[in-house]
Amino acid sequence: MSRSWARLPLWSFILTSTLLQVAVAHPHHDKLTEEQANAPTDAILWIHILLQGAVWGVLFPVGMVLGITRSRWHVPLQSTGLALSIAGYFLGHAHKGRMFLPSVHGSFGSFLFLPIVGQILLGIYLKLHIHEKTLRPWAVVAHGVLGKAYPVLGWTQMLFGVLTYRGYCRGGGLGQCLAHYIMGSGFIAYASIMAIILLVGEGWVRRSGRSPEWWDSWVIMLWGIVNTFTEHRGTTWSVKDMQHTILGVLWWAGGMLGIFLARNNQRNVVPSLIIILTGWAMAGHAQALMLSTMIHATFGHTLMLAGVTRIIEICFFAPKTSGSPEVVDDDNVSDHTLADAPLRSPRYPASQSNENGTNVAARAFRHLPPFLLVSAGLLFMSATDEELKYVHENDMDHVTYTLIMFSIAFLLYFFIIFLIHLYSTTGRNADNASKGNSIELTTGTNQSKWYARVPNAEARRPLATQHVIGEDEDD
Repeated sequence: MSRSWARLPLWSFILTSTLLQVAVAHPHHDKLTEEQANAPTDAILWIHILLQGAVWGVLFPVGMVLGITRSRWHVPLQSTGLALSIAGYFLGHAHKGRMFLPSVHGSFGSFLFLPIVGQILLGIYLKLHIHEKTLRPWAVVAHGVLGKAYPVLGWTQMLFGVLTYRGYCRGGGLGQCLAHYIMGSGFIAYASIMAIILLVGEGWVRRSGRSPEWWDSWVIMLWGIVNTFTEHRGTTWSVKDMQHTILGVLWWAGGMLGIFLARNNQRNVVPSLIIILTGWAMAGHAQALMLSTMIHATFGHTLMLAGVTRIIEICFFAPKTSGSPEVVDDDNVSDHTLADAPLRSPRYPASQSNENGTNVAARAFRHLPPFLLVSAGLLFMSATDEELKYVHENDMDHVTYTLIMFSIAFLLYFFIIFLIHLYSTTGRNADNASKGNSIELTTGTNQSKWYARVPNAEARRPLATQHVIGEDEDD
């Protein structure tokens, strides 16, 4: 036990406790002079921005993945990130020059130390290896949930930071900000989940007993119900009110159909059709500025293209089911799996594999829908009136602005795929990856009907069992 305590970063717990007291006592500016609001950004504030962005945007998500794979680098990396985050927090309260009104960014920054403290306490408890049959299993679950929440918490806080820095979303701009940032972030989250399912998540989908479109349709339906009753305010119906409300109706109506068609593990294209119709509506959304009209049109067209490519992926590029003559090494192969795309089984070298053009095309094409969803999400988040007014005042055209957003989308999708690749090649998955075995989020056995393309003719064939490497490993 003494050795376990010696390995724990207790200093971080002490610093965090002290930091919570400092956060409560920190004075804020209820009113700002014009000089304070327009003062230049000093070096300390820039360091705070860059440091916290690197920690919450890069280090903590990487550390989360290393924790999932039980890598020995998990604790050192998260401890380093915690130390840097604490330093960045102090810098955020120590800068001079430009000042800011009280904001959700500052409040949420203090709140973030609650999950951090909880994560540290759970880590200490787990290192002690006590209550193995009673409390420890629950602590493992709680530790995992908190750790997996870090990317979401970090993304939210970084958005709050941008809004605070620019002074956006105050007063009458709050409603529009909520709509754009929540839905835009939702598209990016949807893209991330889609990429995980396509690359390493087949086992979980098979074990869930539901096709991907069943989950999509439920989310679309529930979100549509919320939108139907929250987009109209006051007594006068504007054009935007009517458009947003009918989009809500479209989502819950289409979501109901998608849920029904997805029964018995059937695949369908209804969620993709809803994405296409939503993109079409957004492309024709009335805007005050021509710049805003063009950005919304680009967003809508990108969203429509994401829906179209998703339909193509479902109908034409879904992999063959097990037992098909094109499939080699039925024990492990999976055309949607990141790890075994470049690495074939030792029993079937690449020169002997019966690889056909369709499978190669499928592996390349599968990245289009999630990438386009990431791009659409970023474009929508960047299309608020306040943002586009600033762009317009700085004489930037819609082409330049759109290319900036797509450049960010490339970087963001690269990071998403990098994290998935890191999951497949580190920790307990490193040995399997080096041998060319399939890596999945969760292990499964039977090849389920969701795996077949639409129409689902292959579903009537007898199912072949599949042994997945790692099935009997300790979690």
